[in-house]
Amino acid sequence: MTPRRLYGLVRWYLRELTGETAYERYLERHRRAHPGAPALPRREFERQRTDRGDEHPGARCC
Repeated sequence: MTPRRLYGLVRWYLRELTGETAYERYLERHRRAHPGAPALPRREFERQRTDRGDEHPGARCC
């Protein structure tokens, strides 16, 4: 495996782990489900995501 490929895999894994890709996935789903409708700005998306996490903690420790 080349260093470049390894870097790409590590970067992908860390982005998935930290939830950084959640907004990108939201935009893709939004484009398919609501073509032409404006999507939430990233700040609003993150605010709603945080609020949902606070309301439904699930398996979180805190």
